[in-house]
Amino acid sequence: MIKSFMSWRIYRALLTAFLLLPALVTAPYSRAETIENPSLRLVNAARAQVGVTLTYNPAYVRLSYPGGDVSSEQGVCTDVIVRAYRRALNIDLQKLVHEDMKTSFASYPRQWGLQRPDPNIDHRRVPNLQMLLRRKGASLAVTSDPADYRPGDLVTQMLPGNLPHIAIISDRRSADGTRPLVIHNIGRGAREEDGLFAFPITGHYRFVPVSP
Repeated sequence: MIKSFMSWRIYRALLTAFLLLPALVTAPYSRAETIENPSLRLVNAARAQVGVTLTYNPAYVRLSYPGGDVSSEQGVCTDVIVRAYRRALNIDLQKLVHEDMKTSFASYPRQWGLQRPDPNIDHRRVPNLQMLLRRKGASLAVTSDPADYRPGDLVTQMLPGNLPHIAIISDRRSADGTRPLVIHNIGRGAREEDGLFAFPITGHYRFVPVSP
């Protein structure tokens, strides 16, 4: 059920590398600009998880629906995204994925052997979020130009061992000022780090619809 999640062994190998990535943590936007900008609200909602979500735990958990979540102290990379959208934009990716899978189940990846949608886990799998975002018309070009990645964008990456990962682009930049940071959980809780080009990028998305 959880083959798309990263193994603890690979996480341990990655932690040291990320600890060495420098970051500059100065925000260029005012509070008023942030409130009026849904992309910046999304970034702030992701950043608010830093220091709260302290561990990575890929265990399958039965969740309420809609609005289900595991304990805020733990989670996986997708949980950072799901929580940010709920808090910032009142958009429930658990619900969006489940409803879309119910109507177009055959469009979604089948590597987990599912015979029907499962709202406990579907939205917590990176390939499913990628499919939803593509079907919502949110896909953008994958490039090597840091300027193409704006605050609030989502990027998916392929980690060693063919393990999919997802992160959100920050409004803060690397120590040399050339790259936006990312906010993600890659094994040691929610962090804001210089990791945009640390692994191959497999998808780039901009999904900021007006919330109801």
